[in-house]
Amino acid sequence: MSPQAAGLLQLTALIAALALAYRPLGDYMAKVYSSEKHYAPEKWIYKVIGANPAAEMRWPAYLRAVLAFSAVSVLFLYLLQRIQGSLPGSLGFSSIDPDQAFNTAASFVANTNWQSYYGEQAMGHVVQTGGLAVQNFLSAAVGMAVAVALVRGFARSRTGELGNFWADLVRGTVRILVPISVIGAIVLVACGAIQNFSGIHQVGQFMGGTQEWNGGAVASQEAIKELGTNGGGYFNANSAHPFENPNPLSNLFEIFLILLIPFALTRTFGRMVGSLRQGYAILGAMAVIWIGFTALMMWTEFAHRGPAFEIAGGAMEGKETRFGIAGSSIFAVATTLTSTGAVNSFHSSYTGFGGGITMLGMQLGEIAPGGVGSGLYGMLIMAVIAVFLAGLMVGRTPEYLGKKIGTRQIKLAACYILVTPALVLGFTAVAMALPTPGDSMTNSGAHGFSEILYAYTSGANNNGSAFAGLNADTQWFNTTIGIAMLLGRFVPMVFVLALAGSLAEQKPVPETAGTLRTDKPLYAGLLVGTILIITGLTYFPALALGPLAEGLAS
Repeated sequence: MSPQAAGLLQLTALIAALALAYRPLGDYMAKVYSSEKHYAPEKWIYKVIGANPAAEMRWPAYLRAVLAFSAVSVLFLYLLQRIQGSLPGSLGFSSIDPDQAFNTAASFVANTNWQSYYGEQAMGHVVQTGGLAVQNFLSAAVGMAVAVALVRGFARSRTGELGNFWADLVRGTVRILVPISVIGAIVLVACGAIQNFSGIHQVGQFMGGTQEWNGGAVASQEAIKELGTNGGGYFNANSAHPFENPNPLSNLFEIFLILLIPFALTRTFGRMVGSLRQGYAILGAMAVIWIGFTALMMWTEFAHRGPAFEIAGGAMEGKETRFGIAGSSIFAVATTLTSTGAVNSFHSSYTGFGGGITMLGMQLGEIAPGGVGSGLYGMLIMAVIAVFLAGLMVGRTPEYLGKKIGTRQIKLAACYILVTPALVLGFTAVAMALPTPGDSMTNSGAHGFSEILYAYTSGANNNGSAFAGLNADTQWFNTTIGIAMLLGRFVPMVFVLALAGSLAEQKPVPETAGTLRTDKPLYAGLLVGTILIITGLTYFPALALGPLAEGLAS
């Protein structure tokens, strides 16, 4: 079987598995967030934190809860890293420096999981499991809670109440993320991923010296890392490391975990708003972009240009032979079109166009299918923009799901889509203008520019992957990327929740013969076009200086 045929078979199997899980998981998540019943473990948690899960919140209260919880999480994780040297199970590692501790705390709480350190050489068992792994669950649950709050905004009327953040947070963690992660960890252990608390030990000779590795609770962290679209690896090589991702089967399973909840949330959306067809329209737009990007990535990486590519069968630099070009390409697209950021190959070594595809996937807003929760609310914001554009073309007041899209709604949606590009392009411009940040670039020219553009694109979009050629462990990059991650995560949530509140207060508008049918393929196509046009107009000049210039020159 040719590598191309094997890649197509992997993609077909992945789509089939996602299709089988779509309906039951989507319906289950809708029941979780609509249920009024509280399980005993959940009641204990509410009692400890002093929350009343039955109290409804308007959007300002919901937002305050999100920000307060996230601020406490950043502080806790920062302090845990700063005292690591005094903790048991630290494996002899010292405490983390202030700038890196801030960057890491911001990264994991913002669901970015950007790492400017070597995981196996910096973090002990307590920080890995009690700090980073815990935030993998909680940051994902926060994103899902905000998405559900927006869905309630569309589903409810004549009320500004969006549910209870604490109930949404706890239910998302206890009923969805934990059970699936347990099953995922068992599968990964069966595939060969490690799960232990062993110390550092010698494993043999390497280039004339002794090679050392430490163990860890890797399989359990790997499961929630992918399921929660987090991405932070236990080891520096991330999902290219055989302890995290041993073989092609585990590789395909990890891709499945990355895409599972973001795609299934479209059915949850359709179920909660009372129209499954609306969920299918959003799913269709997501699927078209994802499949298109995957096909384009596989084409550009398999294309034979020169004798080295001919011998290797494609662009094999930076890719694991146990995954090959197909398994690496599918993984790269999945991880950058979501907010995962895990890597099983190194994006800096992809072809110029291939690296540009990974970058563009993040610049779309990571909405196809996007991160856990953030993908759905990002796509719904784009749906509002698409409805508004359609209304302009036919001269009607735009409506979506029975809600009028007026001045307030479109201003909030516009602010949402402007935040991330402003952060990415602003920080990239400053970094390129100053002399010191440029010293961190391994390469010069278009590829060197792409390293910095990719870093801020990844940070502000809460992805966390890197081009791998940039030395980001400096005070400048630790601080600025940390700021970009926090602003890129929480400022858009302000506009999402404000939009949800304004929609929930509206009186439903009855459907007429002139109402745009947003559950049809025509609208899904308009939505895809809107996404591509907005992203292209925003980022094309920067992409032309980086990956496009490199790709055309090769």
